[in-house]
Amino acid sequence: MAITVLIPTPLQKFTQDQAEIECGGETIDAMIDSLESTCPGIKARICDEEGKLRRFLNIYVNSEDIRFLDGQNTSLKDGDEVSIVPAVAGG
Repeated sequence: MAITVLIPTPLQKFTQDQAEIECGGETIDAMIDSLESTCPGIKARICDEEGKLRRFLNIYVNSEDIRFLDGQNTSLKDGDEVSIVPAVAGG
């Protein structure tokens, strides 16, 4: 199963400057583990010490925010596109 993960610029240092990575996984959690095996160190930037997604990141599956799906248990299928989007704050 191939999932395309869109990597934001600040995390591309873990992906050898690639903006897209192909990986596997049946859920967001499994996809993050697969991404970590390909790009060591990236999981610590995406998840906290308990394995929960960091607050300042938003994850989308095919343009759907996983907060409105099943969170980190959101199912993935072959051909899905996962976007990791840093939250933007300001005033």
